Parts: sequence; structure tokens; C-alpha cells
Amino acid sequence: MASGGIARGRLAEERKSWRKNHPHGFVAKPETLPDGSVNLMVWRCVIPGKPGTDWEGGYFPLTLQFDDNYPTTAPSCRFPAGFFHINVYDSGVVCLSILGDAWKPSITVKQVLVGIQELLDDPNPNSAAQHRCYELYKKNMPEYRNKVREQTKRYPSRM
Repeated sequence: MASGGIARGRLAEERKSWRKNHPHGFVAKPETLPDGSVNLMVWRCVIPGKPGTDWEGGYFPLTLQFDDNYPTTAPSCRFPAGFFHINVYDSGVVCLSILGDAWKPSITVKQVLVGIQELLDDPNPNSAAQHRCYELYKKNMPEYRNKVREQTKRYPSRM
């Protein structure tokens, strides 16, 4: 196959699978270009906050960027810049084991998105990407939770 052919084939299959069956509240769709064509290499997603958590009620925008080596390499996953979370860099890039050393080609878009939803309320302080979040999480949990709830209010609806 031509460069990126395997990646695009896999992403077309994932898109078809997602349309048939995906978790409630989640959105994942390839970017539509100005000419109306679809770019399978960039997906616009929304991850809902999990019920019963400080993230509940929020619908958090996330962009998945795939390269021609997918599924051998993980996608880049990015929230908006400045997103408040221990495991999200200031740039918005998500720091999660399944997107790095623990990546396997069998991991699906659905598994990535559900894994990121889990990470929202169950962060890994041993892999902190934002110092200010880490400090609040460790030293002032009520203020950390307040910041999470404030952020949740800024993302009240889906795409």
C-alpha cells in the first residue's frame, strides 16, 4: 500500500465500527475539510465527564492526530491548550501510558477515548505534566476539585 494506506484503511474500519457502536456521550469523527472531503488522519472528539465525578456535566474537546505509521504508533491526543489536569501538558497533549510505552497496535480509538475519560478522574500523579495541578492535587485537594469543577462549567455541551 502507498504511504499511509495502512493507516487510512485501519482508520476507515475504526470509523465504521464507531458508528455502529460507541460509548454514550462520546463523539469521534474525522475532520471535514473545506472542500467537504474527510481527513481520516485528524479526528475531532468529545469526551464526557464521568457521572458521579467532579468532571460530570462537562463535554471535553479532544483532537486525535494520526500519522502514516498508525497503528504501529499511537495517535497524538490533545485537549485545548491550558486544559487543567495533572496528566495534560500546558500545550494540551495528553500523557497516558497507552499513548506511549504501553501502546499496542491492537488498541482502538474507542479504547483510547475511554482510557482518557478514566484518566480525568483518576490521574497519575507519578507522571505529572503540569506542576500547578500536581501541587494542588497533593497539597490542597479541595482547591484542586474546585478548579476541576470550574473547568467543567467551561465545557457544558457537545460539538
